[in-house]
Amino acid sequence: MGTLSDVLNLFELTVLEPDTFEGTQPDPPNHHIVGGQIAAQALMAASRTVEGRPPHSVHVYFLRRGDARRPVRFAVSRLHDGGTFSARRIVATQGGEVLMEGLASFTGGADSATYQREMPYAPPPESLIPIEEQLAPYAEEFGGWWADERPFDVRYVDPPPRVAMDSDEPARPVSRIWLRARGALPVDPVTNSCVLTLQSALTPVEATLGPMRKSQYDISALLDHTVWFHRPADFSDWLFYEQTSPTGADGRALAAGAIYNKSGHLVCTAVQEVYFPAPR
Repeated sequence: MGTLSDVLNLFELTVLEPDTFEGTQPDPPNHHIVGGQIAAQALMAASRTVEGRPPHSVHVYFLRRGDARRPVRFAVSRLHDGGTFSARRIVATQGGEVLMEGLASFTGGADSATYQREMPYAPPPESLIPIEEQLAPYAEEFGGWWADERPFDVRYVDPPPRVAMDSDEPARPVSRIWLRARGALPVDPVTNSCVLTLQSALTPVEATLGPMRKSQYDISALLDHTVWFHRPADFSDWLFYEQTSPTGADGRALAAGAIYNKSGHLVCTAVQEVYFPAPR
């Protein structure tokens, strides 16, 4: 996805029948559906069945590899509509096979005390160079993917994995980035949460690569992804994403992340588990 229009096109779902939708994805050379994309589409499908309540969390399990050349069907089940919360189950299928199953919860909110963990220190994004410049020496790899246009301006505090591979420094289970949209996104809270779902899923794996002695050339797969939405994100300004990996074992690694706005307010929290299969 090179532009914000490509991102927003993910959420243009077709209604097939009540509570059943269909979505398409960009088709990369390996025809693989990115986990964050199908998770974000699932959240949009569930949101279409809820009135007046934005999502506050989404939890998905990825069960099979999807084929981006074919559309994905999203069937939503209305599990609960209470006084404060609504819950939906989403099952994503292709050709009758389940690719992903998830739960999403929605709420209008309630009055309560407000607190959060303080945002960790990070150098300002203006002091860092765009990822395309950092990866310019590797521009010919992956068919030129490193130099492709991106919908977000991304700036790394720590060396990105491809750069870290060529470093003598020991790898740390941390990846910190700043990101900002290259253009305007709708202020709709549902779309905001869907974009957060997508962005929160794309890079936590990078905190696991060095400690797991893996590189971006190794095959990996997301097993699951969970996001809790705390506040709306302002994608027109910089967002700070701190990602850490507390553990890795048995071919799996856990990654957790927190996205803050530039004022230091916690926007969302995300956790995912990544699987690194043994070479065949």
